[in-house]
Parts: sequence; C-alpha cells; structure tokens
Amino acid sequence: MGGSKAIKSRFRSKSEHSLDSKGRLNFPSRFREVLKQYGSETLMITSWGKHLRAYPVSEWETIEDKLIDQGKEQPRMARFIRLVLSGVTECNLDKQGRILLSSALRAETRIGKDIVLTGMRDWVEIWDKDAWHLEVQATRDNFDSFDEGLAKLGII
Repeated sequence: MGGSKAIKSRFRSKSEHSLDSKGRLNFPSRFREVLKQYGSETLMITSWGKHLRAYPVSEWETIEDKLIDQGKEQPRMARFIRLVLSGVTECNLDKQGRILLSSALRAETRIGKDIVLTGMRDWVEIWDKDAWHLEVQATRDNFDSFDEGLAKLGII
C-alpha cells in the first residue's frame, strides 16, 4: 500500500479478544505500536465480506483513491465501492487503547462478543471468533489447492 514503504513495523499475528458491554475492543499494544509509526491513533474500519478491516488513515486513503480512480474503469465494481466506502467508520483509540466497534459495523459482519484480530501487514482484520474458525477450517481443508499460487510467487 501507499503509506507502508516508510513504515518499519507491520501488523502481524493473531489474537483472541472479547468486546466489553459497550462494544469496545482493547487494541493490542503490538498493533498500537505499529499504528504510532503512521503518526495517528485513528483507524478507518469497514466491513469486508465476513469480517471487518481496520486501516491506518494513510493506508485507507490509498485504497480509497485506487477504488475511486481505477474502480470507475470497472463498472461491475461500483456496488462494491459504494458498499465499502459508504460503510467506513473513523475510530480513534481512547486513553486506554480501546476502539469502539459500532453496533452497525458489528451487525453487518455478525460480530459477537468474542473476536479474533489478525494482522495482515498494512491492516488488521476483525473476525467473529466462530466465523474465524470456520474460515481457518475451510482453508486447511483446501490447503493443497494453494500450491500453484505459491509456486507462481516463488515461495515453494
């Protein structure tokens, strides 16, 4: 993404968390440290299929620009662009390092109290714990099907 070139740390690994009664999430300190390198304590969060994606503002702006500038050349993308851009929410870390996941965001992706955070280099995915386990199982069940793609990337 656009802003990641100057950033040394990346969002990595996964962890399980529980939302409090108000829908707040303790954003892990390792992720807060990465976010600080972006010079902001703000995340742009949007629904993305079965989960939420949380981006530092500069990464989100790069995606937003690509979707608008390049997406208009692909008429079939209009619905996707409309959904993702209209649903984005700006979330600021509070003094305790928490972010509030609005009830609307949680409802769109059926996120309950128990969640999984996954670091994906330039962004963080926020999954309902049960949905995450189903996704992982589906991936494991089809693991061999990734060999061709991994070979093309020069990984295997």
